[in-house]
Amino acid sequence: MTDTSLDITVLIATRNESANMEACLHSLVPVRRVLVVDSGSTDETAEYAVQRGAEVVQFRWNGQYPRKRQWALDNTHISTRWVLFLDADESVSPELWMEIRTALSASNPAAAYLARKAFHFMGREMRFGGFSHAAICLMQRDAGHFENLLPDCGEQLDMEVHERLVVDGFIGHFDHALLHRDAKGLDAYVARHHAYASWEAELRYRFITTGRYGENAIQPRWCGNTQERRRFLKLLAIRLPFEPAAWFVYHYVLRGGFLEGKRGWVASRIRYDYIREVRSKIRAKMGGSA
Repeated sequence: MTDTSLDITVLIATRNESANMEACLHSLVPVRRVLVVDSGSTDETAEYAVQRGAEVVQFRWNGQYPRKRQWALDNTHISTRWVLFLDADESVSPELWMEIRTALSASNPAAAYLARKAFHFMGREMRFGGFSHAAICLMQRDAGHFENLLPDCGEQLDMEVHERLVVDGFIGHFDHALLHRDAKGLDAYVARHHAYASWEAELRYRFITTGRYGENAIQPRWCGNTQERRRFLKLLAIRLPFEPAAWFVYHYVLRGGFLEGKRGWVASRIRYDYIREVRSKIRAKMGGSA
C-alpha cells in the first residue's frame, strides 16, 4: 500500500455475498485496510475477499449485544483514524470518494458523516418512492457505537438490522450517495424481509409493552438529523391503526413511487406486506389483541 492511501479501515459485513463482492471491492480506492467480517459463508465470499487483498475475520454470534459491526469495533485492532461501514451490496462512487477525501483533509472534520443510500431495485436506481435513506457511513474510530436494540432473535440476524450509530460529536452529511445494488435478485430481497419481520415484531412488541425501544439508542427527534427524524416517524407509525396502508400510500403516492412504473408498485407492495407481517406477528404475541 502506498503513502497516498487514505487513513480508513473499510468494514464490510458479510454472509454468502459472493454475488456482490466484486462490485463492492472494486469500488474501493486505496485505503489503509479492508476488513471483511464474515459469518461462516458457504459460498466464495471469504476466498474472493482474500484474493482482492482484504483481510477476513470470522464472527460467531452468541445471541447477545454486540452484533457483527460493533463486535468488530470492539474486538479487532483498528489503527486508522476513520472507519467506513459498508454492506456487501454497497459501493462507493468516485464522486463520493472525492467528498471523503475532502472530509479527511479538513482541519476540523465532523465526528461522522451521513450518506444517502441510492437504492437500486429490479435493475435501476429508484429515484422516486422514498426508498433511499441516509445513514452514517464514515466515522472517526472512537466517536460512537451501534445502538443496542432489544431483541436478539434468529441466528441468521447476527448483523445489525436497523441499528444505527450513536455518535458523540457533530455529524456531517455527504452530497453524493452510496450505491446500493443487490445482485442476488428479487427473491433474496423478499426472503430477507421475511427474516427482518420477526426481528422487528419482537422489537415493537417490547416497545409497546415496556415503552423501551432499545438501550443506548438514537433519540427520536422531528427536528434532528436524518436518523433521528426517521426514528421519530417510525415510532409514530407503530401506533397507526392502518399502518401497512399508510406506508404504501407514503411510498407509492406521496413520494411518487408510481413514477417508477411497475418497480414502484412492487417495492411499495413489498413494504406493505412487510409491515402487515410484522403487525400479524405482534398480534399473535399479544393473543390477538393488537
